[in-house]
Amino acid sequence: MTTTKIALFKGRKIRKTLHKNEWWFVIVDVVSALTDSAQPNGYLKDMRRRDPELSKGWGQIATPLMIETFKGVTPN
Repeated sequence: MTTTKIALFKGRKIRKTLHKNEWWFVIVDVVSALTDSAQPNGYLKDMRRRDPELSKGWGQIATPLMIETFKGVTPN
């Protein structure tokens, strides 16, 4: 069987953790890498404001986990 690996975030700092045998990524880091936004938190806030369905399910898709940051450990 052949395994394919995709490097979407090559050269970018994306915080991640292994949780229940799955990789979880910090969404604000992913948005920053994909959009080159100077303010990825604002970008996410605007997306949620413009899309009521995304905002409604936000707690389900953006589950807070303890994750090591560049300066230590913090809930994210």
